[in-house]
Amino acid sequence: MVDTQAASASTANSGEPQIRPSMVWDAWGSPAGHKPLSEQIRGLLTQVFGVSGEPATRRDEGDVALRASALTPEQHTGLVAVVGTEHVSVDHRDRLLRAGGKSTPDLLRRRADGEQNAPDAVVFPADHDQVLAVLKYCAANAIAVVPFGGGTSVVGGLDPARGGFGAVLALDLRRLDTLTDVDPISGTATLGAGLSGPQAEELLARHGLSLGHFPQSFEYATIGGFAATRSSGQASAGYGRFDDMIQRFKVATPAGDLDLGRAPASAAGPDLRELFSGSEGALGIITEVTLRVHPIPETIGYQAWSFPDFTTGANALRTVIQAGAAPTVMRLSDEAETGLNLARAGDIGGAAVGGCLAVTTFEGTAAHVTARSAEAAALLAAAGGTALGEGPAKEWEHGRFAAPYLRDALLDVGVLCETLETATTWSNLANLKERVTAALVDALGQPALVMCHISHTYPTGASLYFTIVAKQAEDPIAGWAVAKKAAGDAIVAAGGTITHHHAIGADHRPWMTDEVGDLGVQVLRAVKNAVDPTGILNPGKLIP
Repeated sequence: MVDTQAASASTANSGEPQIRPSMVWDAWGSPAGHKPLSEQIRGLLTQVFGVSGEPATRRDEGDVALRASALTPEQHTGLVAVVGTEHVSVDHRDRLLRAGGKSTPDLLRRRADGEQNAPDAVVFPADHDQVLAVLKYCAANAIAVVPFGGGTSVVGGLDPARGGFGAVLALDLRRLDTLTDVDPISGTATLGAGLSGPQAEELLARHGLSLGHFPQSFEYATIGGFAATRSSGQASAGYGRFDDMIQRFKVATPAGDLDLGRAPASAAGPDLRELFSGSEGALGIITEVTLRVHPIPETIGYQAWSFPDFTTGANALRTVIQAGAAPTVMRLSDEAETGLNLARAGDIGGAAVGGCLAVTTFEGTAAHVTARSAEAAALLAAAGGTALGEGPAKEWEHGRFAAPYLRDALLDVGVLCETLETATTWSNLANLKERVTAALVDALGQPALVMCHISHTYPTGASLYFTIVAKQAEDPIAGWAVAKKAAGDAIVAAGGTITHHHAIGADHRPWMTDEVGDLGVQVLRAVKNAVDPTGILNPGKLIP
């Protein structure tokens, strides 16, 4: 075991320290990532949706009116006594940057005129003990607490709801940014909940290790957020979901703290780690996570495939995963998504590609990559796939974190773009896809483009990830709410899960009873009452 002496992402052991950036207040990511739409795309949008293609003027953050802070002077003083003067903020910018997540409705609300909802204060605890002390203070003084990591929620998980309390604070965990232990023999590492994906990878890389967890939110989302939402990264076929990686949790609750997980597996009753994996800050604040890690791969192999239709492609992916020959990444776009992506990128790979595009990557030693890619290639070819070479797969990897920037550019010109996801068994996949697509088209009307891809596969089933593009309604938030309800109802009726990796938050809460049943909701409420008897933790999320 290696004692890392609490290596911190904000105090680098060598080279320049990597500081975790905040996202811009009214869009995804950093200003550098936002690019204007090409003339070709603007012309297409004008033709299909009748919009001008000219972006709307964006406001300066200083011009945004926020709800007045309800934190009393006495409460401010009490919080300062816990974390220090410089770590309690009622600054306009600090509050605005934590006013919610990054779903399309979040951004539409952020850009609207009028007063914006925002936390009454932002608190920056330094460690587990300070988190616990803040929770105990807030429970005693009727202050709601919303944990804040990277701010990437797309399901209303960060809405600063007071929930009947006098005030609500955002508990920003960015100072919990240490790598406290590495066990290379067991293949585990202990990471602070406030580390972003890139920070965690930087610290682990100093030991020749990686998590291999790369969701689209990777550049901003945090270790605690990954755990609290049961995140699934793009390399899940090879490394599993984030909850598969969790070995141990340290959790602070208003009722006390919990240290869960003594061994890789146990028969000591129900696994309480499962209560907090996916708990979304409603049951406690995850402050530290011990995770399974692996050596940085020696090499990466790439291979793209074309299938004549989505059904053939899905069957091919099923064949590979059920044979135990899964690549590290394996994803399949339907005909609509394939066509749009090829139109955007040009004729990637130099091949005329029709049908459905599949992307595979393989990581490991050179021998492992060679053997595994050959095995998967034989199965994919036998199932009807046509090999396209590595070009389209590398093109996908190069731009895999950029999609939210395109969404924001479309919003700027009056075009709605939003996503939702679900999962089901292989035998029900086509039915679920058809019913959700129909529900969205019926709710949004024409013209509306509904695209879909499979990005996470299991021996028994797969996820479906939908991207929807349509002209914004006169009231775009209300218009999307109608479509979202139609899609959610269709998912439930077709036997899918209401969310595969985006989590419940506030947006999916109406379907939570359908997901777990009335008794399941009672179980969650009983746990909530045990760990958070006053109900201050993330009100209005997760539990109906």
